[in-house]
Amino acid sequence: MFETDPRLNPLESRKQLLLAESELNRAQVMDQAAALTAEIHALADRVQSFDSMASSAAVLVSGLSAFQRGQPANADAKPSWWRTMVRGAGLVSNIWLAFRPRGRNHNGD
Repeated sequence: MFETDPRLNPLESRKQLLLAESELNRAQVMDQAAALTAEIHALADRVQSFDSMASSAAVLVSGLSAFQRGQPANADAKPSWWRTMVRGAGLVSNIWLAFRPRGRNHNGD
């Protein structure tokens, strides 16, 4: 009935090779996307851990600052470097607490 054209065989085989190559490329992209997603989650966990440590440090510095404020200072004496550092750290902690990103629940989703 219908005769096959011999020129279609190389075209058909080329088409099949291209389709197979596309499937391989698609699988590679999916693997790379999964790896990237895992890396992003790991980075987010590290940032969340840092945020937690920074918040704890900010509370500690605020507590130290409040403790230092409660002690009377000699009016004629030059403030010590420790007191200056604690005040600066207290200021930084207040700024950190004011501008830090609000906590998000991260449960591995």
